Amino acid sequence: MQPSDVKVLLETRIEGCDFHIQGEGCNFQVIAVGEVFDGLSPVKRQQLIYSALADEIASGDVHAVSIKTYTPEQWQGAPENPDSRNQDA
Repeated sequence: MQPSDVKVLLETRIEGCDFHIQGEGCNFQVIAVGEVFDGLSPVKRQQLIYSALADEIASGDVHAVSIKTYTPEQWQGAPENPDSRNQDA
């Protein structure tokens, strides 16, 4: 499975989010940005992503997933956001 495959799966299963996926094989790093995370605890945010990938995790297509979630406001200052580094200049 490729990062682009994981991105398509997540985009079709969680509306209104932007996904940034890295990884290879069956190990992926997921950064998800969306209003859907507003008001959710960190655990609930992770559960949302894991549930969207439940079939792939169960089949072994996805083995390990590292997840970071942000609301759009949080994403503006996130260290992973390449645009946030340009704002400091």
